[in-house]
Amino acid sequence: MTETLLPADAYLVDVLPEVWFAAVMFALAMYVVLDGFDFGIGMLYATREDEHEKETLLTAFGPIWDANEVWIVAFGTMLLAAFPRVYSRVLADHYLLAIGFVLALLFRGLGPEMREQRDDERWQRYWEYSFVGGSVLAPLLFGTLAGRWVFDVPTLSLPALMTGGVLVAVSVVTGTAFVTAKSEPPLASDLRTYGIAATLAYLGGVVVLLATVVPTDAGGAADTILSLPAGAIVLLSVIAGIGGSVLARRGRYRAWLASAMALPALLSLLVALLLYPTIYPPTGLTVREAVVSPLALNLVTVLGFPALLLVLWYFKFLYGVFSGPIEGSGYET
Repeated sequence: MTETLLPADAYLVDVLPEVWFAAVMFALAMYVVLDGFDFGIGMLYATREDEHEKETLLTAFGPIWDANEVWIVAFGTMLLAAFPRVYSRVLADHYLLAIGFVLALLFRGLGPEMREQRDDERWQRYWEYSFVGGSVLAPLLFGTLAGRWVFDVPTLSLPALMTGGVLVAVSVVTGTAFVTAKSEPPLASDLRTYGIAATLAYLGGVVVLLATVVPTDAGGAADTILSLPAGAIVLLSVIAGIGGSVLARRGRYRAWLASAMALPALLSLLVALLLYPTIYPPTGLTVREAVVSPLALNLVTVLGFPALLLVLWYFKFLYGVFSGPIEGSGYET
């Protein structure tokens, strides 16, 4: 009997469920890193009074912010494709947070577009509030949802709210680093103060969050937090955060951007570490228990991973095209 191209009762490789867990976490990391600096720029917008500086902030991420949101779609799609039971439980158990997050994204996106529709000060001010408010609420709600998911705690608990808070803080860090790497020195020098302060807030928030979780063993995460891998991630975060702040003070904004992007990437890695092998702590579902059947997973692997590679190539191309300084800023890197 000849073997079928896609076996129905065995994975293409034995570790395929773990590969898909890693792929889902990778999509999450990409979203937190890339759309995170979009949120940060939106929050920084509230600190600007000069119209030219406001336009500079919008121009900094204007060509790419819609593309960055592709990763939240990729995250949801990959979670649905490989772990449909987890997808349904996440939306059902965190419905209000998910809806609030989507509405925050909506009003954030509408803000800059609607602001330009009328030359009226009150009209523009209201839509600026929409832009800034959505930029704050989106990471706060998304982080709170993640905190509930990982630590199996209520929405208004300290671990959930602290997770939302640290996501807001790290978004300010990456947003500031991104703008300073693309803008002229006077604006960059002014903004870096916010980035350095947000770095300290983020590192302190992560330490407080983990210290809060350990005594209660929320989500069964205490042992993982006290493990060597988790300690290494926290140590690397401290090194990246403090090192990035030093680079910012020295005006080495490109290097600061690299270290700043490492912070949300390490945070996402910590989330994956805290979850695995359990993928949904409220039900105790493990990766192996929640994954779809071998035939289905083999099929989505063959169809899905080439698409993921295409998306990665597109982002490499997109960021290559818009990698230079903001046009007309007069800043050369």
